[in-house]
Amino acid sequence: MTIPNLTLLEKEAYDRGLLLRIQVRRPLNIWSFRLVVGEIINKDKIQLLGEMKGWAYQNPKGLQLDTMKVGKNANSKIGDLIWTATMSWALEETPCRSARLLAIYDENNQHKVLQRYFRRRGFNNVRKVGSSPLDLPLRLVWGGAGAFMVGNCETVLERSYRSWLD
Repeated sequence: MTIPNLTLLEKEAYDRGLLLRIQVRRPLNIWSFRLVVGEIINKDKIQLLGEMKGWAYQNPKGLQLDTMKVGKNANSKIGDLIWTATMSWALEETPCRSARLLAIYDENNQHKVLQRYFRRRGFNNVRKVGSSPLDLPLRLVWGGAGAFMVGNCETVLERSYRSWLD
């Protein structure tokens, strides 16, 4: 399988009536990004279907994923495109080769669903972030308790791209 770049993904998305865009800022040598996918309604109107927000720093383990949202009316392919594009951007534009995220603990069933979803993408549990004083920095960064997970960017990209193409 050919690994896609952002230009190819933007074209594939457009061919399906979608618009894929990424906004990147680089204050203090840290990449801050927001990647969005919208459905083209007409030439003047686009409906937002999903987004990913995060940041990265100059380190192979520096990709931090903060928010991933897919609208209720969007199909599962939107999530596949968001994950594929995010990992493609990270591999193309940053030294990052692994990504970190926190599966937030909201309530038992939702937390289990989140962890299963992230594992299918290629993430593995590293540790639980709870109320320990040692967990305070991670709680401040991600805004809560949950399962701290890490994934290889290439693995996440390959799995997501395969699903996007199906």
